[in-house]
Amino acid sequence: MALFLCFLFLIVSSAAACDRCVHQSKVAYFSRASALSSGACGYGSMAIGFNSGNLAAAVSSIYKDGAGCGACFQIRCKDTNLCSSGGTRVIVTDLNRNNQTDFVLSSRAFMAMAKKGRGQDILKQGIVGVEYKRVPCEYKNQNLAVRVEESSKNPNYLAIKLLYQGGQTEVVAIDFAKVGSSNWGFMSRNYGAVWDSDRVPSGALQFRFVVTAGFDGKWIWARNVLPEDWKVGMTYDSGVQITDIAQEGCSPCDDGIWK
Repeated sequence: MALFLCFLFLIVSSAAACDRCVHQSKVAYFSRASALSSGACGYGSMAIGFNSGNLAAAVSSIYKDGAGCGACFQIRCKDTNLCSSGGTRVIVTDLNRNNQTDFVLSSRAFMAMAKKGRGQDILKQGIVGVEYKRVPCEYKNQNLAVRVEESSKNPNYLAIKLLYQGGQTEVVAIDFAKVGSSNWGFMSRNYGAVWDSDRVPSGALQFRFVVTAGFDGKWIWARNVLPEDWKVGMTYDSGVQITDIAQEGCSPCDDGIWK
């Protein structure tokens, strides 16, 4: 198991570190935010409330089979006459299957790249050239949360979705055990941000998350997350915050014109 985790850290975390470099691409937009709320990450209607509706669908190299769900990116368009220098920050909630652009943004996020009063002008462009980089997600005074999905059945089958994952991190494995027990089982990624297992014991549950950030990987232990009588549709505080920032892993890391 230890050798497997070391290999996993090297493969996944190196990609995460390179996300910090500035990339050049194009972005389009969805006319309806609901198109992103029903996305591949599985956030459902909750997504519309994320980040003031500044959402994005990302290509597979960023989506990473669901590991990129919830990642934050700063995106700005290159047209300095039309767009602000700061751009907009988005959260990945879906998979972009359009290979012509790295992201498809919600219309709110797309307009947020424009200078004040130019939102409708940028919408008329449809697709714009941009530069982007991954940035840490920040949830002040908010711990990592576990939402129990409606398909869960207490005991035995449990499906969870992770919310408010901070820093510049990716969760690549999840273990569970009854509180007070050292008999750990593992969950598998079902799809997007949803993990599940059909071998969950009865009783209160603790979790261990394998988190990567750049070239660093570690266990984060949430000692008492789900109560014995956990309910579907409920969101539970893990009691831990994730704030790790990825170390640089690209050589050289070209910042383009980003200052």
